[in-house]
Amino acid sequence: MIYHGVDIIEVARIRRAAERWGMRFLQRVFTPVELADCGVGGPAPRYESLAARWAAKEAMAKALGAGLRGSGGSAKGFRFQEIEVVRGPDGRPELRLSGAAAATAARVGLGSLALSLSHTHDHAVASVIGLI
Repeated sequence: MIYHGVDIIEVARIRRAAERWGMRFLQRVFTPVELADCGVGGPAPRYESLAARWAAKEAMAKALGAGLRGSGGSAKGFRFQEIEVVRGPDGRPELRLSGAAAATAARVGLGSLALSLSHTHDHAVASVIGLI
């Protein structure tokens, strides 16, 4: 069986949230690894990369048939940080699941995940495919 999720987001939406709420927003949504990988804390955060990671979290949640529920989580959704985008040994993006997201993936028997990210100046998109 194949599980699939896809999401697209406007980069400006993530930029506005980061500019309005600062690190409070960023640390609620993204892990320290993701923030460092996207240049947060440096001279120029890469908002396109942050948006692509947001889209990956949404796409993974959709593939598992749930949503994202902010920092509190719920029975029907996952916390943002339970779905993390990391770089694999070859530099390609990979997903690392924890908490309720990992438990749900294990419950449905998800074996392997494939993640594809892309962005322009205006939009970011992510596609997740999971195989049993």
